[in-house]
Amino acid sequence: MATQSSGVRRIVSAAKARVMAITDSLSTRSTRHRKRAVLAQQHRLHLDLMCKAMDDPALAAVLDTYETDIPLEKQRQFLFANALYINALYFHRIGAMTRAELYGHLRVMCQNRVFREYWEATRHHRKSLPENSEEFTLGLMMDDLIRDLVDADTDEWWVVGEPPEESL
Repeated sequence: MATQSSGVRRIVSAAKARVMAITDSLSTRSTRHRKRAVLAQQHRLHLDLMCKAMDDPALAAVLDTYETDIPLEKQRQFLFANALYINALYFHRIGAMTRAELYGHLRVMCQNRVFREYWEATRHHRKSLPENSEEFTLGLMMDDLIRDLVDADTDEWWVVGEPPEESL
């Protein structure tokens, strides 16, 4: 009888462990789903705000934190460049784009003179980012990419630079 009781305890214990594992798995999945939903909502809000600022010079003035005077039309272009950059980051953050794919996408964006001007004009914005943040790391990746493109001795811009490892 003692062995049956011990066997039942083991079965019950194993069942409890399985239930806990499933609960943890569902909880983790649910947490990831909530984080993605919050990120999607934040992305939509950011895009809405950028669109409003691009359409209204009075609102664009609120986002004018450049170190030099930037004409209104250029500010609107910079706001659009920011929206494109944030959109690419969003796709990376939700897992729709690997870091190497993001690199390739950003390499295309860096072919545009206005985008490069935007990146340079916002350099001081990135100085406040924590060095251990993903955004700081991606900013450095962009800095290196732009430098590589400017220094390249080839017109084949699509081969310039070294895509990042996926380890981060």
